[in-house]
Amino acid sequence: MKYNRAYLPLIIGAAIAIGILIGFYMPHPQTGLYTNFPPSNDKMSRVLDIIESDYVDTVNRNALIDEAIPVILRKLDPHSVYIPATDLAEANEPLQGNFDGIGVSFNMLTDTVLIISAISGGPSEKAGIIPGDKIIFVNDSLIAGKGIPDEDIVKMLKGPRGTKVDLKIERKGTDTLLPFTITRDKIPIYSVDVSYMMSDEVGYIKISNFALTTHDEFKNGLRELKTQGMKKLILDLRGNSGGVMDAATMIADEFLPDGKLIVFTMGKSTPRQDFKATSQGDFEKGELVVLIDEWSASASEILAGAVQDNDRGTIIGRRSFGKGLVQEPVVFRDGSGMRLTIARYYTPTGRSIQKPYDQGVDKYYEDLGDRLMHGEFEEADSIRMDDSLRFTTPGGKTVYGGGGIMPDIFIPIDTTGISDYFLAIRNSGLLYRYALKYTEDNRDAMKKHSDLPALDKWLSSQDLISKFTRYADQNGIPANRQQLAVSENIIYVQLKAYIARNMLDNRGFYPIWQEIDKTLLDALTYLENI
Repeated sequence: MKYNRAYLPLIIGAAIAIGILIGFYMPHPQTGLYTNFPPSNDKMSRVLDIIESDYVDTVNRNALIDEAIPVILRKLDPHSVYIPATDLAEANEPLQGNFDGIGVSFNMLTDTVLIISAISGGPSEKAGIIPGDKIIFVNDSLIAGKGIPDEDIVKMLKGPRGTKVDLKIERKGTDTLLPFTITRDKIPIYSVDVSYMMSDEVGYIKISNFALTTHDEFKNGLRELKTQGMKKLILDLRGNSGGVMDAATMIADEFLPDGKLIVFTMGKSTPRQDFKATSQGDFEKGELVVLIDEWSASASEILAGAVQDNDRGTIIGRRSFGKGLVQEPVVFRDGSGMRLTIARYYTPTGRSIQKPYDQGVDKYYEDLGDRLMHGEFEEADSIRMDDSLRFTTPGGKTVYGGGGIMPDIFIPIDTTGISDYFLAIRNSGLLYRYALKYTEDNRDAMKKHSDLPALDKWLSSQDLISKFTRYADQNGIPANRQQLAVSENIIYVQLKAYIARNMLDNRGFYPIWQEIDKTLLDALTYLENI
C-alpha cells in the first residue's frame, strides 16, 4: 500500500486527539504496556517518532511536519500561516517590492505569450524586447500553443540575478524568429499603481498593496502632483489587502501633525507599542479623501483608521474587511517560514477593527458573502455595528470597532450598465481578449498617439462597439439589442481602458476607467464642493 499524502492531516490530527483523550498514555508497540510520555512540549516529537518508527508504511517525517503545522496554525486564527521552503521566496516578493527576472509584463493571446511592456531600464528593454513581441521558445523549449499556465511561464522566466535565459521571439514584420539572451536582474514591483491629476486641484493616488518600497513610491507621486498644483488628494485603498505595516504608518505620517497617534499594537507577550506622527509630513494641510471597500484590509485599515480617528480626512466607500491582527515572520533552518499572529493593532481611539473568527476559518472568509446577502453593499442601513464597540473621535465623530472601518460617506456598489449580455462577455474574458487582439492589430497606428488625450481621441473614432460585438458574436455570444443598450457605455469605456493600458500601462488605464467609477467620481464631486 502506497503512502497517501491526503491522509497526513488526518493521521496527525487523530494522533493528537487520541493523546488528549487518554492523557497521552499509549501502549508500547512491543510490550503492549501503557507508557507515560514526556511533558507536553515533547508530545508532538514523540508522536512523530512513533509514526516514523512503527507506522505500517514508510513515511517522510518532514512531509508530515509540513502537513501538520498548517493544521495547528489553522486552529489559532485565519492569518497565522505556514509557508513551505519552496514557496517562501515567492510569498515575500510583494512585501520586498522586487524579484529576480527579465522585466516584462505579458498576457496570453491565443495561447501565445504576448509582451505588453518591458520595464524601463530592465534587462528585457536593454536586450531589445519591445511591446508586441511574442515569446515562442524559452531555453529551446517551445511554449507557444502548448497551453502552459501563466504561473509556469513566470517560473521559466524568473531566476536568480545574474543567470541567463535564451528566448526566441516572433516580431511583426520579420520572417524568422529573433534570438535574445537576457541576463536576469532585480525587477521592481510597484505598489503605487498610478498618480495623476483628476482636475486642476484634485490629485489621485492608488496603492495596490503595502511593501517596503511603497512609502518612497507614494512620496514621489505626491511630490509630482504637488508640482502640478494639487491642493486636494484622493487616496485609493480599494482592493488593497495590506502588507508591510511600517509602510502604512509612514504614509499616515505624511498626513498627520507631529505627535499624533497613528496606531498602537499590543499582545499577550508584546507590550503596547505606539506609532506616532513626526513633523516630516508632506501633506498635513490639504483636503484628503481615502477610498476603501470590502477588500481593503490590514495595513489599509491602519491608514484609514488613523485618518478617520484623527479627524484628518473623509473615508468614502464601503466597510472594510476587518483584519486587525499583526503577524511576525519566522524563518526556519530548512528555508520554510511562518507568519504568526503576535498582537492586535488598535486605531487611535482605541478600537480593534478585527472581525470575529471564533466560528472557524471557513466562516470567517464567508463573511463577505454574508454581507452581500444581507444587502450591506447596497444599503448603509443593512450594516450591523455593535453599540458596545462605539468610540468617539476628538472631533466628536462616532466610529465603531469589531469589524472593519465604517466609511464616513457610504457609496453602494454600482450596478449601472450591468446586463446578462455584459456578464456573459465579461465572464468569458472576451473584453480583455479583444483588447489584446485590437492592440496587436493596431499597434503601429496607435504608436503615433504617444499621450493619453491623443490616444483616447483616436480610440473614440474607431467604432469599437460595432467591432467588438461582431467579435463576441463570432465567439458564441450574440448581441442582445436591449441589453446592449443598457451596457453599451460600460463596455465601451472598459474596452478603451484595456487598450490604453496595453499601450501606456496604468497611466493610460485609470484616467479612462474613472468614467465608470462611481465611487471615485462621487469623491471628486465631494472634494470640489468643499
